Amino acid sequence: MTTYDSPGALVRTFIDLLVANQPDAACAMVSDDCEYDNVPMGKVFGPSGITASLAPFLGGCTAIEWNIHRQVESGTVANGTVFNERTDRFQLGGRWVEVPVCGIFEVRDGKITLWRDYFDQSTFRDQLTPGA
Repeated sequence: MTTYDSPGALVRTFIDLLVANQPDAACAMVSDDCEYDNVPMGKVFGPSGITASLAPFLGGCTAIEWNIHRQVESGTVANGTVFNERTDRFQLGGRWVEVPVCGIFEVRDGKITLWRDYFDQSTFRDQLTPGA
């Protein structure tokens, strides 16, 4: 098991795995009861719920980029919190769709126990409309 020197490093690795379209590997970094709240879309729980939520969408992307603009953290990997401001980009059907995101992560005992992303779903949806 990899150890991390900060909750921010753990979250960055988690994001790197999602960007590499490896949701199973990423979800190995979450607790069994982790809450993933994709705020405009609802909550799922645990590694299997998170993987089931993410894998179909990520699998439909030909490329993924999550650009972290700012990230702050407090605490340790035993008990910490990470906030980041990102632009998440997904290549779908030959074009890029991007959405500004604010993410909140809670880390306990080296695992992510809460992941909450805030974004405007219409910003994402409007880019999927032909001619947008």
